[in-house]
Amino acid sequence: MSELSVNHLLGIKYITEDDINLIFETADHFKEVINRPIKKVPSLRDITIANLFFENSTRTRLSFELAEKRLSADVINFSAASSSVKKGETLIDTVNNILSMKVDMVVMRHPNPGAGIFLSKNIKASIVNAGDGAHEHPTQALLDCYSIREKLGDVAGKKVVIVGDILHSRVALSNIFALQKLGAMVKVCGPKTLIPKYIEHLNVGIETNLQKALEWCDVANMLRVQNERMDISYFPTTREYTQQFGVNKKLLDSLNKEIVVMHPGPINRGVEITSDVADSKQAIILNQVQNGVAVRMAVLYLLASKIQ
Repeated sequence: MSELSVNHLLGIKYITEDDINLIFETADHFKEVINRPIKKVPSLRDITIANLFFENSTRTRLSFELAEKRLSADVINFSAASSSVKKGETLIDTVNNILSMKVDMVVMRHPNPGAGIFLSKNIKASIVNAGDGAHEHPTQALLDCYSIREKLGDVAGKKVVIVGDILHSRVALSNIFALQKLGAMVKVCGPKTLIPKYIEHLNVGIETNLQKALEWCDVANMLRVQNERMDISYFPTTREYTQQFGVNKKLLDSLNKEIVVMHPGPINRGVEITSDVADSKQAIILNQVQNGVAVRMAVLYLLASKIQ
């Protein structure tokens, strides 16, 4: 397989295992590129990419921008906070105005689930979903699975537990889809109030005891509590949440095996994981960040090759 089966990356739900493996093989090449003294290749020299972020982002936006510049693309950055969206302009009008500047690809983060799908049906440019509400975050799931593959040799057959705020997390849903397509076993762990009812229909195990979840898994992907998406209180206090679902070094050392600890960021140190866990050799959090650039380079390169 030498090209993707899709023209957009809207969600892991819409791509195949072959697509994921092609992205990983391409990312292997780009990882070697970004570790050279000269980290730039001319692969997308004639491509213009617009980064449209209607929601706050630091790591994802910077990672995409760096990936684009490493590929020699021309980059336009758009922030909704200082745009005509504040004056009532629609999403379609905003994007069409940008596309009239001859933009080939759009990387978009939006607070509304399905915004990328809506856009893909109404404009001609190739769309990359950089997160749509609490729905999907496909490149994060790809870089997470790529990091597991790098650390453990393969994703197939591995046991992965996703811990924390599953209800509000686009990372959790995309990871579940990606891990299952690659043959991993998945469980979620967190307060019952933060585990959505639909989760049992996704062939995912549910564990409310963190110790048992960690004893079962090979990899623990720790999610932060997304307070900005909460309009009610889902647990009594942050302190109580940390006592039941926070990972510390003492808990890790009590396990009868060494597990891999991941986190998509931003980390709330002392809440979901302590600093001695985040900075330990079991944590591959900084590897995830580096792999994010290579994986996003691969996604952009493969989608650009399908632009007519």
